[in-house]
Parts: sequence; structure tokens; C-alpha cells
Amino acid sequence: MKALKTSSCTTWGIIASGSALMIAAPIMPAWLTFLLTLSFAKALVVLGVVMQMRAGLVSFGQALYYCVGGYGVGLGAQFLGITDAFALLALSTCVAVILALIFGSLLTRFREIFFAMLTLALSMILYGVLVKSWALGSTDGFNIANVFFLGWEAPESQYKLVLYLLTVFIAAIAAIVIQRFLNSDWGRALEGVRENEIRIDYLGLSSKNLLFFNYVFAAAISALGGGLTALAAGHIDPDMALWTTSGEFVLIAILGGTSHVAAPFIGALVFALIRTFAVQHAPHFWQLTMGLVLLLLVLFLPKGIWSVVARLKLKGANA
Repeated sequence: MKALKTSSCTTWGIIASGSALMIAAPIMPAWLTFLLTLSFAKALVVLGVVMQMRAGLVSFGQALYYCVGGYGVGLGAQFLGITDAFALLALSTCVAVILALIFGSLLTRFREIFFAMLTLALSMILYGVLVKSWALGSTDGFNIANVFFLGWEAPESQYKLVLYLLTVFIAAIAAIVIQRFLNSDWGRALEGVRENEIRIDYLGLSSKNLLFFNYVFAAAISALGGGLTALAAGHIDPDMALWTTSGEFVLIAILGGTSHVAAPFIGALVFALIRTFAVQHAPHFWQLTMGLVLLLLVLFLPKGIWSVVARLKLKGANA
């Protein structure tokens, strides 16, 4: 009963937060809406990383599906003539799911560092292919023209705002779905796989099937984030599949925490704000500034930023 009440509160909290962000959109400066759009899109990828962390697996190659999502949108618009944002996002997600179904059967046989390195290898293979593909712009990538929204063409001045609203809406829906999944029997069984895989098999559940489904689900969410990033930035390039991009997603997951579905969104936003202001105020030393700030956060908040919220909630419950 308590778990059900907590789940319901989380759902309403996500709805309330998403509604507030959408209502506040008209009064936000353009730079903030753009930053939030990219942050929430990347947070979807981080959610994919967190889902696998819950099962005891760390993916250093989640950028593979992030890149597939971005290039799926770009290729669909440029070579297939698809101009609707929803159709492009659906296309890129389906491509990512097909790849995940193929790779997942192999990857879910491995654990720990072997899983991490194999995911990284697949991501770097995609990066190498894209770098050598001159028809796709090689290292420069290519631009994506503005798209339609269910047949409606947004005015040029409002295009970024519409994309922001779309991203917040999709992020809220995805967060609710994942939160309910993680609180379901399957989601809790994934934590059991992390703690003791043999006992899960003895209970009559297949740990391999659980990990496989989780891997495919995470791939779909990550591709959705990549597609939204491509639409918002209006450009894609092979760096979307680079190992540093995958490392960034893992870092954001650690920064925000893995104990709540809202943590990746908080982590992604804090990460983006730190990087933005570090670049603005220390353009020649922004990597050092950002590294120091993140190091302090990790040292003093080893369970992520969400642990602060959890402690405050615990104090309020005990008061």
C-alpha cells in the first residue's frame, strides 16, 4: 500500500512539474528553453543508463542508441522525405529497437566490465562507420531542416518553443512509464538480478530475459532522446556516438543519482548549467572548472543530488 501511494505521488509530481515547465515556457528566455530542451532530451538517454544500472549493468555505449535516434531523424528527413516530427521520432525509435533486439541477445550474456566494454565497442564501431561515410557528411555531419507537427508548420520564431513543449511532454510521459515499470514486479526483479541473479532464476524467472527486455527498453528511450536532440539542435554528427558522449551520460547518472526517476533530469540540468556558465566565465579553463565542481559534488554527494531530496523528505516524515 505504501509503495502504491509513493508511486501515485511520484506520478502526480511528474505531471505537476511538467505542467509548470510548459506553462512557464512563454516567459522563459530563449537560451533557457533551448538549454532545458537539450537537458531533458539527454536525460531520457540517462534514464536508459539508470535502468541498466538498476540491474547491475553499466553501459559505456549508450551513445550508440542516442546516435541512432539522431541519425534516424536526420536520414528520415533528408533521404526518405519524412517531414513530421512524430513520424521521424517513431522511425528512429523503431530502428533502435531492431538493433537492440539483435545486439541484446549477445550483450545480456555478459556482466560487469565485459558488458561495459562490449557496449562501448559497438558505439565506437558506429562512430567509425559514420566518420568514413562521406555521403553523410563524415566528421561534419549534416543539418536538419525544420519539421512539421502533425501537419502543422510552426512559425520560425516559435519553432524552438514548440520543440521545448514537445520535449517536456514526451519526457514527462517517459518518466511516468519508466517509474511505473521500475515499481512493477519486473522492475523489482531487476534489482534482484543485481543482488543475486541465481535466486531470481530459482524463483522461476529468467534473469537473461529480464535483462534483455530492459536493454531493449533502455535503447528505445535513448533513441527517443537522440531524436529530440537532433530536432532541437538542427544538426547531427558522428560525435553523438563517441565514447566521451557515453561517458557523459554515465557521469550524469552518477551526478543525479539512480534511486528516483526524476534524478536523471536534475542531473542533466545541473550538468548543463555548470558547463554553460563554466564556458561563459572561463572559456579557456572550462573543462578544469567543470571537473572540479563535479568532483566536489561526487565527493560530498556520493549517492547523487537526489540524495539531498531524499534526506529532506525523510526529515519531514520524521518531524
